[in-house]
Amino acid sequence: MTDFIMNSLKDKVYVGIDVHKRTYSVTALGAGIGKKTASMSASPSALITFLEKHFSDKEINTVYEAGFGGFHLHRQLKASNINNIIVNPASIETAANQKVKTDKKDSYKLAEHLSQNRIKGIRVPTAQEESKRLLTRTRNQLTAHKVRTGNQIKSKLFLFGLIDCNNESVMSKKYLDHIKTLNLNGELKVVIDCLANLWIYLSEQIKNIDLELKKQANIDVNLESVYRSVPGVGPLSARILANELGDMSQFKNERRLFSFVGLTPTEHSSGENIKQGHITRQGAARLRKVLTECAWVNISKDPAMAEVFDRIAARRGKKRAIVAVARRLIGKIRACFKKNTLYKIDILNTKEAKNDED
Repeated sequence: MTDFIMNSLKDKVYVGIDVHKRTYSVTALGAGIGKKTASMSASPSALITFLEKHFSDKEINTVYEAGFGGFHLHRQLKASNINNIIVNPASIETAANQKVKTDKKDSYKLAEHLSQNRIKGIRVPTAQEESKRLLTRTRNQLTAHKVRTGNQIKSKLFLFGLIDCNNESVMSKKYLDHIKTLNLNGELKVVIDCLANLWIYLSEQIKNIDLELKKQANIDVNLESVYRSVPGVGPLSARILANELGDMSQFKNERRLFSFVGLTPTEHSSGENIKQGHITRQGAARLRKVLTECAWVNISKDPAMAEVFDRIAARRGKKRAIVAVARRLIGKIRACFKKNTLYKIDILNTKEAKNDED
């Protein structure tokens, strides 16, 4: 209690950190120090040493943008009793006339906005949650690499006239066996064999990850049961949603959940006129993709959702309609977690449907 009182009496310093692979650009603002800038190697220990050396008598508040650097720096700062938040880069205000962008300006803007309480931090996953995400995210990367490799094989076959432009054969082990029967010259055969072996290797690695995902699902029984009860959510999408969103009741309200996945509509209001536009897309694109795919299947199995889709599609088109269904879908899944129940197909609630349409 005494430590809390002493900390509350300390002057505060606000530090913006522009994080790069090799360097940190730092700007500190606060009473008695004015503006202090520094540049150092991208080392959490070096940054913490700098902060403790110059501001040991102050309450240190830091901020940096979410990105490739991940959450390691955040955890190191918190372990050193430094108040840190991570912000979505898209949430940082930018002046319309700003023409110059430098590391110092970026770190200063972060420090300034933090000192004025103009930014909010994103939710930081635990180390365990971040580790579990590795499986589904790596699987997505491997799948993209596999598709690209298959396209490269077909591209080279087309280049030498071995397939025509209308060839729509799906890349598979069987199709690769067919390619072996084609009349390939020396160099082309070497390249095709190399790409074919890579495609097969990637397929095997994806199968290995799938086995690990099954083990994950067997451990996460409660999460898995709720997600798999949703019409349209299969084994893979359940794992993605479970690893990325976990127990959705962790979100205080639906608005925060929608914001996290980027399904909040943009709004342009003036006076009595309120106009909502496309979704913000500030959240994770991988989640929107999965939720949209699940929503398309869901409307074929849940009559209430299908009615929501048909009503909105008639007025605003299918794209906006399926986004509304995806938003409503995650709202229903969150309600399942809050009530500790499985997903139930029920009769359409007209009032809720009207809210989705608006």
